[in-house]
Amino acid sequence: MGLIKAAVSAAGSTLHDQWKEYIRCDDLGQDILMKRVSTPNGVISKNSVIQVAPGQIAVVFQNGQILDATAEEGIFTFDESTSPSFFAGQFGDVFKEMWGRFTYNGGTFKEQAVFYINAKEIMDNKFGTPAPVPFQDWSHPIPNQMTGTMSPLRVEVKCFGKYTFKITDPAIFMSRIAGTAEEYRKDELCEQMRSEVIGAFQNVLNELGSAQHKTPVLELPSRTDEIKSVMDEKVFDQPIRDRGISLLGFVVESVTLDDESNRKIDNYELSSNQFMQQGTLTGAYANAVQDAAKNDAGAMNGFLGVGMMNMASGGVMGGVVNQATNPQNGFSSTTNQAYDPYANQAASQLNAAQAHFNASQQVGNPSFCPNCGVATNGSNFCPNCGTKLK
Repeated sequence: MGLIKAAVSAAGSTLHDQWKEYIRCDDLGQDILMKRVSTPNGVISKNSVIQVAPGQIAVVFQNGQILDATAEEGIFTFDESTSPSFFAGQFGDVFKEMWGRFTYNGGTFKEQAVFYINAKEIMDNKFGTPAPVPFQDWSHPIPNQMTGTMSPLRVEVKCFGKYTFKITDPAIFMSRIAGTAEEYRKDELCEQMRSEVIGAFQNVLNELGSAQHKTPVLELPSRTDEIKSVMDEKVFDQPIRDRGISLLGFVVESVTLDDESNRKIDNYELSSNQFMQQGTLTGAYANAVQDAAKNDAGAMNGFLGVGMMNMASGGVMGGVVNQATNPQNGFSSTTNQAYDPYANQAASQLNAAQAHFNASQQVGNPSFCPNCGVATNGSNFCPNCGTKLK
């Protein structure tokens, strides 16, 4: 008992007169996932015709059992020639009714129908995170002073997009979802699917925010292929697959940061710019100290110049040096804030310069002429300009 494909020309031939019933289903569109079609008496006779349109799966049912199914478009004839032989004979009709009532618990002998399942890709299904979800943003890394490592900036994001799906296993879909309903619509399924899609997407976000991928938060809309690849690789959509459905397309249309995350990023960018400027001044400050220490003749003038530079910078260098030499005064990565990346380098340079200057002072314990800055080595008069020193 099953379907036999008819020739294409059969629809317009004399065979049309021999067909008992002609069963077909209009286009299911994007909203109907399954529809039941049968004859007025619920019986599909031998040589009845079943038409399968593009994008449809036809499943022939009889008393709760699948007789045949096809996803091939075309025209098919129904053949029931393999019915049990004891239905024939003198008491054929009686046997049929008796056997039918006994077997199907008082029901009629045959209840046959064709269930048409939508095999097209179902488009334009929207999703969005109802509340902000956490994301580890590696485009704004935070240095860790204790370990010397970098940590991602934790932000909260809202994402919106669309997905498409397709029924890929009609048997599982019918047994777990649609059953033998007269009509099963997308609206009955999509609310549950939307929740599961969001759950799968949150798992993808956790993966993309890991140290392996380090995806910048604002680049998520352009990472469609990567998002779908991660979802398939990790099978984050397993609950959806368990219903005989597969996600085909997944697009993130927009990513929105919450107010707190925006403030974090703004503070990060502001701090980075300030530290870059301070780092430039710090380097110049340390170089000036080193040059002054190396130049015994002009050390005093050099250090006076360094002091003037510090005053010109509004005391910035004192703050940088203080932070450099006292790391506890800096920002802590545990509070998700940045610290001065130049502080350690500045401290090293300044300490080296100070050590060099101290060493120069210990050699002969020289003094310097207030007029020309030349070392006098304890003389009463400057050996360079003759200025009286004592």
